[in-house]
Amino acid sequence: MQEITCVNDLKSLYKRRVPRMFYEYTESGSWTEATFRRNCSDFEELLLKQRVAVNMSGRTIRSQMIGQDVSMPVALAPVGLTGMQCADGEIKAARAAESFGVPFTLSTMSICSIEDVAAHTNKPFWFQVYTLKDEDFMRRLFERASAAQCSAIMLTVDLQVMGQRHKDIRNGLSAPPKLSRKSVANMLTKVRWGLEMLGTKRRFFGNIVGHASGVTDPSSLSAWTAEAFDEALDWHKIRQFRKMWDGPLIIKGIIDPRDAREALNVGADAIVVSNHGGRQLDGALSSIRALPHIIDAVGDKIEVHLDGGIRSGQDVLKALAFGAKGTFIGRSFIYGLGAAGEQGVTRTLELIHRELDLSMAFCGRTDVKHVDRDILMVPRSFIAEYN
Repeated sequence: MQEITCVNDLKSLYKRRVPRMFYEYTESGSWTEATFRRNCSDFEELLLKQRVAVNMSGRTIRSQMIGQDVSMPVALAPVGLTGMQCADGEIKAARAAESFGVPFTLSTMSICSIEDVAAHTNKPFWFQVYTLKDEDFMRRLFERASAAQCSAIMLTVDLQVMGQRHKDIRNGLSAPPKLSRKSVANMLTKVRWGLEMLGTKRRFFGNIVGHASGVTDPSSLSAWTAEAFDEALDWHKIRQFRKMWDGPLIIKGIIDPRDAREALNVGADAIVVSNHGGRQLDGALSSIRALPHIIDAVGDKIEVHLDGGIRSGQDVLKALAFGAKGTFIGRSFIYGLGAAGEQGVTRTLELIHRELDLSMAFCGRTDVKHVDRDILMVPRSFIAEYN
């Protein structure tokens, strides 16, 4: 592998090695993609305060997320189609996370199934569930997660309707993908990717095909996914889902303080401040701008994590300084996975770990759990007014 000094180096390799259809699936947002871009750019508006003549020896960035010890307060976010970015991608990413000591979250829309990932890892991982109409399928998902000894469920609540993503439409990215001459021609130029995909049996949605009613093969998947998401979802239904799982529950997709309070009321153990990576409502607040309001509303009553826009250890540090107890990386680890498989995911984690450790030291702190807003300079216009 070429010399990799930052996550963007991995992104460059990823772009060259993975078919355009899957690269643009990752590197896109809805409509104008304004929120997708702001998730990253808004971090740049937050400045760090450097301190000197502070004893920086004995530093630690070890922490906990929902009571689980972690080597740093970073988890791998659920990303659909991970196994199409790299053959057996979910297994490779889970192994890298396990070895590094951070949580891995498997998506319902993964290529490798819950059982497959469990069979190829040694420690429990987290499992992400969408709020679907089919309650029997939902119940069985929770049962399968329990049988696989998943240590937490993440319930994603911001996908009742699908945001329009222009690049996915143009590329025919659906479940399953609609291949065109152009997309197939592009795939044929990605020799390494293609050879690895030919060498695996895992090419379809392993948690759905053969498990959801009427979905016996990839050809029957499209109709199911078109009707699967529950537009009638409300907090009463979320309360019913809570009863299906007696372990730690994380609710992902919170961007408004009122919804944060609702998540607290239904018995969630943690929430993830997230706008779905800018892939749902374009023009919404970036996750980092929304975070302070969520912390003010519920931060001392429930564990608050942040997802969206994190590309470096400094981004992690800024989120922690704003009050998050943990962070999630999605695109960042996908860049590494597409660039170099399991080794690439490990390299992503190494880069973020080092950047977080050094940046914390420059700010005069030696324990990541003691990082607070005092290390930040925040523009007055940064925190939006809620009416």
